[in-house]
Amino acid sequence: MRALTLSANTQTGEDEKLEGAPLYLTLGLSLAFGIGLFFLLPAALGGWVEGLFVPAAGGGGVLPAPALQAVATNSGLWVGNLVEGVIKLALLIGYIWAIGFMPDIKRLFGYHGAEHKTINAFEAGAELTPESVAKFPLQHARCGTAFLLTLVLFSILVFTALGPLPMLWRLLSRILLLPVLAGFAVEYIRWTANHLGNPIVQWMIKPNLALQSLTTREPDMKMLEVAIASFQAMRQAEGSDQ
Repeated sequence: MRALTLSANTQTGEDEKLEGAPLYLTLGLSLAFGIGLFFLLPAALGGWVEGLFVPAAGGGGVLPAPALQAVATNSGLWVGNLVEGVIKLALLIGYIWAIGFMPDIKRLFGYHGAEHKTINAFEAGAELTPESVAKFPLQHARCGTAFLLTLVLFSILVFTALGPLPMLWRLLSRILLLPVLAGFAVEYIRWTANHLGNPIVQWMIKPNLALQSLTTREPDMKMLEVAIASFQAMRQAEGSDQ
């Protein structure tokens, strides 16, 4: 977060620096928007659908009593969580797809692709020149996009296991368990990145790599030069800290 703030302030210049209360307000609103859109909204809609089938979840039910009992004991308990999960995935993929049409975001995704190519080249032991780096793939197993998708998928599994909850507890659980789920997502990505030679792991990470097709673009040579210079500066900084 500090690096993103520094980058934004560098881009806007001294006269438009964002710091202090405006900075924290912006970060807070952005975080609240993200949690609200991608977690609370799907949870609320899923809870509403669940309430149509399972009275204990907060609804009165819309089915005749015999049918209601059958649905509640068999599939009704999972309907709301299924709806919530589908909405989460649709919002995540749809949001990334939609912002990808913005010119500035397209350019950002180009730099994202340049970053991946640079890291892939470095890990392969290749020479870090634009011409050499350009030959490497856009996807990378430890990408932040992979974290987002993994977090959403983990949340679907965990919240489904919790079963039906009253609406208030349903929404609170989505907020309170978010740091725990984020930690599991990070460890999962780290584990898969350390076992890429395993065919099962290669199959497991396919969804994450596929989503990166939305968040990366083929970079031009200037973007590759920037990515290489940034990567080398980062390595020098890490070396000086040790």
